[in-house]
Amino acid sequence: MSVKKDKNKRGLIRELYFSRMLSCADLCDKMDKSLPLITKLVNELIEEDKIVESGLAASTGGRRPVMYSIREDVNYIVAVSMDQLITRIALLNMHNEFVGEMMKVDLPLKGNDEALTILTQAIDAFVQNSLVSKEKIIGIGIAMPGFIDAQKGINYSFLKTNRSITHFISKALELPVFIDNDSSLIALAELRFGAAIAEKNVMVINMGWGVGLGMILDGALYRGEIGFAGEFSHIPLFNNNKLCSCGKQGCLETETSLLVLVENARKGLKAGRISCLQNVPFDIPEEANKMIIRAALEGDQFAIELLSDIGLFVGRGVAILIHLLNPKLIVLSGRGAMAGRIWKAPIQQALTEYCIPRLVHNTDIKVSELGHQAEMIGAAALVMENIERLKPTKIDIPNYEQVL
Repeated sequence: MSVKKDKNKRGLIRELYFSRMLSCADLCDKMDKSLPLITKLVNELIEEDKIVESGLAASTGGRRPVMYSIREDVNYIVAVSMDQLITRIALLNMHNEFVGEMMKVDLPLKGNDEALTILTQAIDAFVQNSLVSKEKIIGIGIAMPGFIDAQKGINYSFLKTNRSITHFISKALELPVFIDNDSSLIALAELRFGAAIAEKNVMVINMGWGVGLGMILDGALYRGEIGFAGEFSHIPLFNNNKLCSCGKQGCLETETSLLVLVENARKGLKAGRISCLQNVPFDIPEEANKMIIRAALEGDQFAIELLSDIGLFVGRGVAILIHLLNPKLIVLSGRGAMAGRIWKAPIQQALTEYCIPRLVHNTDIKVSELGHQAEMIGAAALVMENIERLKPTKIDIPNYEQVL
């Protein structure tokens, strides 16, 4: 197969992955190719059993076009979702459905010189024990916190090494590897599959151990000049003398992260607050966070108050974003999105208090339907975003050489 034809086929697969179903005419528009070429590529991919007919498009008058979709089992992606404490590894098919069990690894990142080695070994073990053969895995996408140069494969905050992280893992596992900031990939998931589909200007708030931000401007993910845009957590909003993880004081994160939620719950209970949260394991932040949010959703007054207080502070930060960027939509996503209906009210209250009315009245707030899976889906989407960066070969054979 020629290099050009292979690239066109991979491009077509990419479009079907992100759009789920398309007609030949749709593919022509998206790929800027002629109808005869697209028709030929589609027919060849059908013969190769990589795509299938998926019925007819809805009637708009006239002949209804045939729709095509990618087969869910033609390839698989290993998606890795990392935070400062826990790493999760999952296998996704081409319809973004989870295949088999997810692996969970306790992997603290701060000050951990062995983190990269442990991560590589964990992914390798997951691949070796997965339900599909390695030959079916097209690549590995990793969402991680920190200042990340996605092109060079370097995380300047964690997993520090004098080599590219992507090159290190790719060489060890013999699979293509891509990394990016977790909040950017959550925004990518919302842009491609979630609340931000077809929207031009969206701010995606990642409610997690920090308060991350993914920015969609003019319909595309915005990363800034060197890829570090969106450090929402570190807007200096408070004179609270609290040290932030970045080394500065008074950042938004010092009053709004899920770690703060857990700590505030511990202090409140110690001070005698009445709540159903008496048995929260505060030494296990992830479990404590889940219990607090679950209690709030079940009506526990103290838990609701804890979330509402944080929501007001997040709303102050969001007010700054609205004044600067005038987005149409704010999406609450990430780990903390499960408490979305409780976050919305205090955030809206803060916007009413701090925002110019004309601006805030034209900005909607939505809670992500992708929820805690957004980061995994974004990591998988990262691989497909880069499919045309891979050296030409059959798309179901993973002996690519990554272009670094």
